[in-house]
Amino acid sequence: MSTAAFSGLSRIMRSARFAFATVMLLSSAVAQAGPAEEANARIDGWSAAYTSNDPEAIVKIYAPDGILLGTVSPVISVGTEAIRKYFSLVKGSGNRNAIQERHTIVLRDDAVVVTGFYEFSGMKDGKPLVRPSRFTMLVTKRDGEWHIAHHHSSPHVMPKK
Repeated sequence: MSTAAFSGLSRIMRSARFAFATVMLLSSAVAQAGPAEEANARIDGWSAAYTSNDPEAIVKIYAPDGILLGTVSPVISVGTEAIRKYFSLVKGSGNRNAIQERHTIVLRDDAVVVTGFYEFSGMKDGKPLVRPSRFTMLVTKRDGEWHIAHHHSSPHVMPKK
């Protein structure tokens, strides 16, 4: 191989390595989620756990000192046991949750507020029951894990027709 050909091949190899390194760096930056994405993923996990009718899976998503103002509760549920009690009726109920709209505010790298509308659905007295609701959740990161620290849910007042 001539010196000119070797030099050209060497430049191509350097360019290819540079392009590969650039693509790898850019793809890792895109793959890393920020606080908003991580907090919303946790909320999506909450919705999935509720829909699976698994109270223990739901409880694990809350911080140990989490606060819940439940959609149908007359009391404030504080801490794991109170939250477990609130969601105990979900077990085997067939109830579902679907998040419809949300807005996210990043307060800090470890604190995110998400508010929006979701819908609970299930059966009551053999008939389908749909309960439009609204929510606000404060999701915080402690010891590398995101948990719901505060969750307020209430019926969604529908516009009058």
